Amino acid sequence: MRIDIITVLPELLESPLSHSIMKRAQNKGLLEVHLHHLRQWAVNEYGQIDDYQYGGGAGMVMMCEPLANAIEHLQKDRKYDEIIYLTPDGERLDQKIANQLSLKENLLFICGHYKGIDERIREHYVTKEISIGDYVLSGGELAAAVLVDTVGRLIPGVLNDETSALFDSFQDELLAPPVYTRPADFRGWKVPDILLSGDLKKVEEWRYEQALKRTEERRPDLLK
Repeated sequence: MRIDIITVLPELLESPLSHSIMKRAQNKGLLEVHLHHLRQWAVNEYGQIDDYQYGGGAGMVMMCEPLANAIEHLQKDRKYDEIIYLTPDGERLDQKIANQLSLKENLLFICGHYKGIDERIREHYVTKEISIGDYVLSGGELAAAVLVDTVGRLIPGVLNDETSALFDSFQDELLAPPVYTRPADFRGWKVPDILLSGDLKKVEEWRYEQALKRTEERRPDLLK
């Protein structure tokens, strides 16, 4: 998979994408992430990529011309399965969306700033709009990093145990059950006996029951 990201602050993305699982994915050649500084396509020698909004009001808006030129430049080399704008008013990111995107080959992310991007870019180029939650960030870079991570880890071969992602929270509309590791008795706090029984069928039944219970308690909306 290849992901291209248009941003005015590539530095914000360099660290999250250069460590841990995302680093491993790139080292294995399973994921490519390319950052493109929008000021390469600025409208003047001062690096301008934003302007006042028509109709007045506080806040600047990212201009049409730099974004359109950036997108079209990148489209010359490849066809994108999705051009995604990270925005608070987009579709709420969930595991289903991540699963769908993990099957794509080429994705292009646009990181917004200020009051957002000129609406004409959304109308004529963007194919999908995603929000990572009902709050506002200073820019789309952190949201883009979240999206790269949640999608990238699902690519076959990225995780050491490929079945691990299948049992994450939300994969089956349930939260993950409690997990334990050694020692079996720590300060008198004991691991449930069923997990030490060696009976895999009963363990799986217990895990399902615990996942259902945790979901009912914490996220009953998922059960609807």
